[in-house]
Amino acid sequence: MAFLGPPGAGKGTQARELAREWDVPQIATGDMLRAAVAAQTPLGGEARRYMDAGALVPDDVIVRLVRARLAEADAARGFILDGFPRTIAQAEALDRMLKDLGLALDAVVHIDVGEPELLRRLTGRRLCRGCQTPYHVVSAPPRRPGVCDKCQGELYQREDDTEAAVRTRLDVYRRQTAPLLEYYRSRGVLTRVDGEGSIEGIRGAVRAAVAPR
Repeated sequence: MAFLGPPGAGKGTQARELAREWDVPQIATGDMLRAAVAAQTPLGGEARRYMDAGALVPDDVIVRLVRARLAEADAARGFILDGFPRTIAQAEALDRMLKDLGLALDAVVHIDVGEPELLRRLTGRRLCRGCQTPYHVVSAPPRRPGVCDKCQGELYQREDDTEAAVRTRLDVYRRQTAPLLEYYRSRGVLTRVDGEGSIEGIRGAVRAAVAPR
């Protein structure tokens, strides 16, 4: 299964909990990149050169990383892709690698969230400079404004969570990733889930949407 949706839609949260529930791996490309860099693997070293230069890691590096992960034994009985594919080119590469591995996607879940809610979620996020504990000014505020409950460190807003940056990220999503919806709709594997509501409610909707598959 793969999750599609804009930044702030809750893909990672849903993928992590459902992967635990179904006892299959959550395959998150961002986490895999960071792990490969930290472990100083050949692919990690290749990716780090782009990351250190502030450039996007090319599709072929991401694809090779995902291919290696899908070839591991625990992925043979199921997996949830989180953050991949992001483009039509990546989706086509995924089709080829799954065919080579004798696997296929049973479902692609589109977590649909409106722009006002995405802006609220993303621009309200805060992190502690000391311990990196996350907060949200509306849904998970600290006891004292601007101060971490755990270590009393200063809370700050990441540069990519400012309103201007969030709007840019959403525009990139619409241009690059949104076309994937039609790609998977035409293959009969796409299902839409409303991503506004409680985390457990959304998780239940995902379960119901993929059960027939």
